[in-house]
Amino acid sequence: MKKIGIIFGGRSGEHSISLMSAASVIRAINKDKFQIVKIGITKEGKWLLYDGDADHVEDGTWQEEAEKALKENPDKYNITILGAGGKSIKELIDFALPILHGPYGEDGTVQGLLEMADIPYGGCGITGSAIAMDKLIAREIFMRAGIPVCKHIAVFKEELDNDFQKTIEKIEENLPYPVFVKPANMGSSVGITKAKSNEELKHALKEAMKYDRRLIIEEYINCRELETAVVGNFYAEAAAVGEILPSAEFYDYEAKYFDGGKSKICIPADIPQKTADEIREIAVKAYKLIDCAGFSRVDFFLEKETNKIYLNEINTIPGFTKFSMFPLLWEEAGVSCPDIIERIVELGYERYHAKDNR
Repeated sequence: MKKIGIIFGGRSGEHSISLMSAASVIRAINKDKFQIVKIGITKEGKWLLYDGDADHVEDGTWQEEAEKALKENPDKYNITILGAGGKSIKELIDFALPILHGPYGEDGTVQGLLEMADIPYGGCGITGSAIAMDKLIAREIFMRAGIPVCKHIAVFKEELDNDFQKTIEKIEENLPYPVFVKPANMGSSVGITKAKSNEELKHALKEAMKYDRRLIIEEYINCRELETAVVGNFYAEAAAVGEILPSAEFYDYEAKYFDGGKSKICIPADIPQKTADEIREIAVKAYKLIDCAGFSRVDFFLEKETNKIYLNEINTIPGFTKFSMFPLLWEEAGVSCPDIIERIVELGYERYHAKDNR
């Protein structure tokens, strides 16, 4: 039986979402085929071995239990990633499944550690993870490939620190209100604000700078929010297209995870088949373009007035919570959550063994 290391938590602002996703994966994974090894990362970056219940992963109490177990039995619970100082993760697991959202996990950093430790893992490699996480770089690549993206400009913290007012003026000269202000490296709508005025823009920039020194200022599009789920390595396929009907003005962090199910997910989206096929085609093209692997969720805007499609972003470790689009899209296609997890593991091994042919 393969020992699958579920890695969760992490240092990013999406720590709590990672806990929710990981708990769902732990509950769903086929226990007859896989032995689960739970590895948590605290907000401070400490790696802990945890052998308790999934419910305690979700509510965050896993950390206290894991730290207590480590103190009482260091020989069993002291672990290390690389080098000495404890039992190596490579000894504990056969395969890693990072369920980490945002920086320090979804951005290629943990993938690099697993590559160095020679541990096969699920999902995108270093390159695909890093590019998809960095929305500025990803958009440059998409634009060069002729994939439509929203009009946007980049702003850097150093610019704002040097001359905040001049930077505001630059934004206002290039984009009309309202605008969206986003950290370049973040997910789950963390740090994103819709600004309708000069004062709101100032506040939005300060909020986004809490999460990144590189920001995207993006034009507002009167649109529908559509998503599809892609699975595969070189040969990838997209599931159906789903639509988000947010409970808030846009699909922000609260609307995604903490509105008690008021936001609605429509699967399949009520759009023409031709539009759905085009979205799925663009999703796979973009996925392969930045060297994604394993699985991802690809997000789009569909402009209401023109039906023009815009690629928003690729999420290389999409949410697996009960509100999450990725597993729901594949369930609609007849693929259960345990089966899609098993497929992700298979694809991880496929990618790992492909290196033997180099």
